[in-house]
Amino acid sequence: MGSERRERMQALGVRLRELRAQAGLTGAVLAQRAGVGQPTVSKVENGRMVPSADVLGRLSRALGLDDATTREVRDLLAVVEAASGIVEGPEDAMPVGAALDDAVRSARLVRSFQCVVLPAMLQSAEYARHVFESAPDSTPEAVGRAVAGRVERQSLLYEPGRESVFVLTEAVLRTWPGNPALMLAQFDRLLAVESLSTVRLGVIPWRRAVPVMPRHGFTLCDQRAVVVEGFRGEQVVDDSAEIATYEHTFDRFEEAAIFGVEVRELLLRVMREFQELEHPATR
Repeated sequence: MGSERRERMQALGVRLRELRAQAGLTGAVLAQRAGVGQPTVSKVENGRMVPSADVLGRLSRALGLDDATTREVRDLLAVVEAASGIVEGPEDAMPVGAALDDAVRSARLVRSFQCVVLPAMLQSAEYARHVFESAPDSTPEAVGRAVAGRVERQSLLYEPGRESVFVLTEAVLRTWPGNPALMLAQFDRLLAVESLSTVRLGVIPWRRAVPVMPRHGFTLCDQRAVVVEGFRGEQVVDDSAEIATYEHTFDRFEEAAIFGVEVRELLLRVMREFQELEHPATR
């Protein structure tokens, strides 16, 4: 990293730290209000991370900045990007999955719908590794860090006072990477998580029509933001009208799903099919 770029990153960080102090907020409180992880705030303020335009916007709104100051910090970000000759290059952009993990960390109520990939909070380490390795421009080092971070954040499922609701289509259970052994370990995790008092896990069986044709997965974090997941990354939406639309859509998927004993029976049935794939009967 060039010295000029480092200096400009530090200038942006110092200015954001000043604005946080003026607002009378701690780093932890700012992170919670902005829906990002506290490490993200710390790294940005110390000039060790270039925030994406989305993250900077969320920090600005959480700080209650007026239009002039918002433009000021945006200009500082533009100066940082100009110093490197790129905009949000692969080394500085948040890795695929990071925005989702940060948003989930600060939420007390998480509602996630998925139609292809298992929800991030339910993925085993090996399953998550395949998810991150499939991202464009992934490196072994970045994948290792991302997997470790995702597994660490899953401890939030066990915290009292948090509630997590997951709804998946049955197709998610049958869309698998790696090998049957990986999926058998993944099903063990699903069964363990489903028994938690802080978690509701539902599945829309393939025999039941979906109420809305799903286009992509999404995760609602409280009533503050929705993370829409794509192949190259995530889009964090905080528009109240958009959030309300996603909440209504999630409610419809939740109404179509089975829970409790029924979902455990379905998980065990699909699990047996993976056992047959791992140990096919000789003919």
